Amino acid sequence: MIPAGRRVQRLGGLSLLWRPRSLVAGLCLIGCLIALAVALLGTGRLALGPVEVWQALLGRGDPTAARILQGVRLPRLLTAAGVGAALGMAGAVFQSLSRNPLGSPDVIGFTTGAATGAVMQIVLGSLDPFRTALAAVGSGLATALAVLLLARRGSGGGGYRLILVGIGAGAFLTGVNTLLLAMGEIDMVMAAQVWLAGALNARSWGHAATVWTGLALFAPVIWLLARQLATIEMGEDMARQLGVPLGRVRAALVLAAVGLSSVGTAATGPIAFVALAAPQLARRLTRAPEVPLFSAGLTGAALLMAADLASQSAPFGLVMPVGLMTGFLGGLYLLAVLLRR
Repeated sequence: MIPAGRRVQRLGGLSLLWRPRSLVAGLCLIGCLIALAVALLGTGRLALGPVEVWQALLGRGDPTAARILQGVRLPRLLTAAGVGAALGMAGAVFQSLSRNPLGSPDVIGFTTGAATGAVMQIVLGSLDPFRTALAAVGSGLATALAVLLLARRGSGGGGYRLILVGIGAGAFLTGVNTLLLAMGEIDMVMAAQVWLAGALNARSWGHAATVWTGLALFAPVIWLLARQLATIEMGEDMARQLGVPLGRVRAALVLAAVGLSSVGTAATGPIAFVALAAPQLARRLTRAPEVPLFSAGLTGAALLMAADLASQSAPFGLVMPVGLMTGFLGGLYLLAVLLRR
C-alpha cells in the first residue's frame, strides 16, 4: 500500500518512492535561488543586467565588469548560499533532535560558542579564513558538548531543558565575547565587531572554499543518517525498539550539525534566525513527515541570499550587515507566527 501523497517510480528491478509536492517545492526553491543569484550578481555600484552577468561569468564583454563579478560578487554569492544551506540543515537537525521548533543553533548557544573561538582567533591577530573556521568549529563543538552534558543531568536531555541550558550558555558566552573585545587591540577589535554583526562584505574565495568544504564534509553524514533521525523524532523509546543506536547516531548528528553551523559562523559571523526559520518554512512548503534536510538547506540559502539583496537595496543609501537584516526579518517572522497562533 502506497502512503498518501507519495508516488512510486519503477526502474527495472528498482522502485523509487517520492513525493510530488516535495519535488515541486524543491524545483521552485532552485528557481528562486537562480533568480536571486542573477539579481545579486547584478547589484552594486556597477549595475549589470542578466545578459551582462552571463557574459561577465564567461569572461566576455567589459573587462571591468568581469573582474568585479568574478573577484568580488561571485565569492560573496557562493559564501551566502553555502552559509545559508549549512545553517538551514543544522537547524533541521537540532529541531528534530530536541523535538522543539526553538532548537536551532543560534537559540541554544552553539552559534555563540562558535563565535567565541572565532573572536579569540581574530583578537589574537589572525584574519585567515581557514584558521578562523578551525577555531569556530572547535569552540562550537566544545559548547555543544557542555550544553548536552548539562541538559542530561537529571533529565532525558531533550525538549525545553536543552533550550533553557543552551540559552544560559549563550548568555554566558556573550559576556565572554564582550570581555575578549575589551582586552584586544583597537584594530583587531574593530575587525571582530564588524565580523560579529554578520557581514558578507569583502568575502573572498577563501571564505567560499571554507564553507563549501565544510558542507562537503558534514552534509553527507547527516544525509546518511536521515532515516535514523526521522525515527528519533518519533521518540527515543520508539527508536530503541526499532534498533536505532541512539548514542552513536545522536553524537554523529550533533557533531555534523555543530560543524555546519560553526563553519557558517566562521565565514560570515553570527547569522540570526536562518537556522530557526528555514526548517519550519521547508516543512510548510513540502508538508512531508520526513525531516526536511535538503529543502531546509535550499530554504536557508534562499533566505540568506534574499536578506543580502535586501541589505544592499535598503533605502536612503543605508547598507546594513546581513546579520542585522536577518535579525530584523526574523523578528517580524516570529511576531507573525505568534500572532497567528
